[in-house]
Amino acid sequence: MFRDINLEELLKKQHNENHTIIDVRSPKEYKETTIPGSINIPVFTDEERAEVGTIYTQVGKEAAKERGMEIMSAKMPDFIAKFRQIDTPKTVFCWRGGMRSKTAATLTDLMGIDVNRLQGGVRAYRQWVVSELEKADFPPDIVVLNGNTGTGKTKLLHQLADKGYPVIDLERMAGHRGSIFGHIGLEPNIQKEFESQLVQVIHKFREAPFVLMEGESKRIGKVTMPEFLFAKKEQSTQLFIDLPMEQRVRNILDDYQPWNHPEKFIEAFDRIKKRIHTPVAKRIDEDLKGENYHQAIRLLLEYYYDPRYEHMFEKHPEDKTKILKAAEMEDALSQIEHELAEMYAQKTKSV
Repeated sequence: MFRDINLEELLKKQHNENHTIIDVRSPKEYKETTIPGSINIPVFTDEERAEVGTIYTQVGKEAAKERGMEIMSAKMPDFIAKFRQIDTPKTVFCWRGGMRSKTAATLTDLMGIDVNRLQGGVRAYRQWVVSELEKADFPPDIVVLNGNTGTGKTKLLHQLADKGYPVIDLERMAGHRGSIFGHIGLEPNIQKEFESQLVQVIHKFREAPFVLMEGESKRIGKVTMPEFLFAKKEQSTQLFIDLPMEQRVRNILDDYQPWNHPEKFIEAFDRIKKRIHTPVAKRIDEDLKGENYHQAIRLLLEYYYDPRYEHMFEKHPEDKTKILKAAEMEDALSQIEHELAEMYAQKTKSV
């Protein structure tokens, strides 16, 4: 018989052992928000869920259960096969620990596959996330990578994370790069999913002496940073990266690859071009339509982004800001590591 476990037990399993958590809700539900690290093996497709829900509303609970069992019976071999491919301990969950997770746990148990079922489902996890954010408590220092658009802050964060430094990648969690073009080529997350991932990483780094973050606005795409974290970030150490214009243009081209989404870049530019001096806006528009992206990016930096960020340096405490003037990305990375070593001495190698 499968075993019910509570959220506290599940979080311990995630932390202490190689454990697979399986969201058995529909793909649409899973895509909107889930427990970070879970995989999706749905009991019903989006269409099947809608059908069963309609029967439940229009006919009744028993009719909906019967139709649900008919659907599940037809797909049971494939459903069980997916579970057999997972050779780690497993926990299944649905929205609130109801029929879908019970069905999944019962069927897999009958086929000799050991699983746990999460009590309260993803709703219990969401309640925990909200309560954790309400505590507004994050002890580590924050070191912010700041600088004008195109200074490669996200890439530098990834390189630092690869080296073992504690990094909170807000743009990855938001599914957005934080600019007017930031959604292109990405799948923006909703607030619930952003908060779920954020709480996980906050818990991961609670004991670290410091964490690295990017100098984001409070709103990143569709999501909003919690006030306590944003306020702490604004008063924290700011390392301003200063790179040559040519390097910044290359960084943006490497990251955004506008030639893969030309129409979306033109569409996004249409939303901001009225804020740019008309002759310059016309040149940028022509460059985008002519796929002269190098020149378009340079003009956008010079006439739109850089003027908007001139105030950035002044708004932070003077004693907590430092400009790192670098020739290229490797130089910037080296200077950041040097500053971290200066600020945290031996701690930089033990996080």
